[in-house]
Amino acid sequence: MKALQFTAPGQITMLDDVTVPEPVEGEIQVKCTSVGMCGSNMGHYTGEGVWEKIMSYPAPAGSTGHENIGFITRSRHPAWKEGTLVLAQPEGHFGFAEYIVSRPPSIARLPQDDPDPCTLIIAQPLSTVLRALALTEESIINKTCAVIGQGSMGLIFTHILRLFGARKVFAVDILDWRLKWSKRYMADAVINASKDDPVAAINDLTGGEKCDFIVDAAGKESSLNTAVFCLRNYGRLLVFGMPHTELVRFPWYHVFRSNIQINTCVGPECGAYFQTAADMVVDNRASALRDIVTPRFPWDKAPEAFALYAANATDALKVTLEF
Repeated sequence: MKALQFTAPGQITMLDDVTVPEPVEGEIQVKCTSVGMCGSNMGHYTGEGVWEKIMSYPAPAGSTGHENIGFITRSRHPAWKEGTLVLAQPEGHFGFAEYIVSRPPSIARLPQDDPDPCTLIIAQPLSTVLRALALTEESIINKTCAVIGQGSMGLIFTHILRLFGARKVFAVDILDWRLKWSKRYMADAVINASKDDPVAAINDLTGGEKCDFIVDAAGKESSLNTAVFCLRNYGRLLVFGMPHTELVRFPWYHVFRSNIQINTCVGPECGAYFQTAADMVVDNRASALRDIVTPRFPWDKAPEAFALYAANATDALKVTLEF
């Protein structure tokens, strides 16, 4: 089968002779029609930051893809029939491949007649947002919120916070083109942190009250430091963006004295939210998120697609490969 392999920092080898994975009892095999890229893939691809020490090249074939859509070709699970179109998270996160194996709950049924099934790939990152918000046990209703970082994940958070009843949602990023997307997803105000001080801007926007809830979707030292100074006393910070380094400077005394509550969320357990996320994207609740799936590349253009995504090229949000 076809698969990708990270063979050196910034280098991809296109393989066509990888062994097809076979499902064991309780699993399904899926022939993929599309696979999305995630910001969490980029460190493995570039070998920068913390990955400079932990990455070993060549990486396993198919690593680290985990956003897959395709048809079930073999099933060893009674609830999942062959021929069904599904969103599936691959076992071992070897999803940059033509075939994967998956098991419940990390599978969701998709409409067999959807006019553009590739766009349903956005349900996977949406499921991670739903899980993160559930784990915080924080009601968003009537809260003043901000999302720092407006890549695909930050845009999903911006939109979902509004749908979940936030009173205000402010979007912060350093790229104007991303902030244009933030407006599309109902941000009340956008702040370009490369031009304006986001702490001062949020202080002005809130009349000095600051935010109740902030999502750091960027995962950088600067975004963490910005977030904590934009929170009110007893506010909550959800750290969602993948860290780029092992250690960062952090205003711990300020956080301690302000009683700021901190949550983190990472891991494959988002499968429990797959079907809910897929249903939200299919119906009118979150169907607008389909537009984030852009641009799309044919499978054989994967090296160009990864380079584009890593460069933060304009409108490169949920870059997707199609078989």
